[in-house]
Parts: sequence; C-alpha cells; structure tokens
Amino acid sequence: MRTADEVLSALSDVVRQTFPDRDFPDAVDASTRAFGDLGLASIDLVVLAERLDAHFGRRLPFGSFLKGLRDRAADDLELGDLVAFLQQHV
Repeated sequence: MRTADEVLSALSDVVRQTFPDRDFPDAVDASTRAFGDLGLASIDLVVLAERLDAHFGRRLPFGSFLKGLRDRAADDLELGDLVAFLQQHV
C-alpha cells in the first residue's frame, strides 16, 4: 500500500499536469480544498478522475466516492479525502 504522502505527491503531480495553465499553490496538503483552494470546478473533477485512472492504470470507483461526499453534504473536497480513497483503491 502506498503511503498518504506518496499518494498526495502523485495526486499533486497529476493535478498540475492536467491543468498546466492554472496557478496552484506551491504546497498542498491533506486539508487543501479542491474548489476553495485550487479553484477547480465540478467538471474539472471529472477530468481529474479520468487522468487518475490513467495514472494508476485502472478504473477507480469515483462514482461511489462522490456519492459518499454528496451523502454527507460536503460542500468542498479536501485532498485528504481523495488521498484516503486512492489509498484504498490503488
């Protein structure tokens, strides 16, 4: 199993490669928010999910992950939540 730091580093790299024209903060951590801090839109998460599938070489169950966020009425996505999801599935 990959460590949280390894997954966060890979996630950060994929985000930067997927949206090269965006100005992201130099440092991201588990509490960094996808919408509030990175300025992503919901459609960006769809694109990011596809890129993460490609990066990790498998189709990941993002539908169930996003449903879980919706069920708990999350208004933003902390990268720590995405890292935990990725750790379970890669």
